[in-house]
Amino acid sequence: MAIDGEDDMAGLIQFGRWLSKRAENILALMLGLMFFAFIIQIVFRYVLQLPTGWAHETSAILWVWIVLFGAAFVLRDRDDVRLDVVYSAMSTKARRAMTVITALAIVALLATALPAIVDYILFMKVEKTAYLKIRYDYVYSIFIVFAVVTVIRYIWRAGVAVWGREEQEEAK
Repeated sequence: MAIDGEDDMAGLIQFGRWLSKRAENILALMLGLMFFAFIIQIVFRYVLQLPTGWAHETSAILWVWIVLFGAAFVLRDRDDVRLDVVYSAMSTKARRAMTVITALAIVALLATALPAIVDYILFMKVEKTAYLKIRYDYVYSIFIVFAVVTVIRYIWRAGVAVWGREEQEEAK
């Protein structure tokens, strides 16, 4: 018989997996829209001989969102780029120390920069994109989300490394 806490945890894990799949769906939708805008841009420019600044602008905005949304919500820890030759040659304790140092450096840098990031993005409301007339604070608001999620993620990663469960987490 399962304990209620275990059922709650299993439910949370299942909900987290569901959210992860929806993030992947959103990312795929954005990529599809960007590809569609790119194809429209090619057809209008080279077949119809008409300018399409809006299609280029749409592609550029979607690219920013794809990269930052994907990095915040879709990429897993094992997808990070590492110097595997160096990292793999280290002992488990050294890998944990490297993970903690790296995680704390990223947290410190992003947390320190976050107020300035927010201020600058809020300041960008005075400008709009050339064709679609979308305020730049909306365009770049995903960077705030990316920074906050990355800070939370790396605090978690440092905690996992400190408590020695890193090998289990990476295997998933």
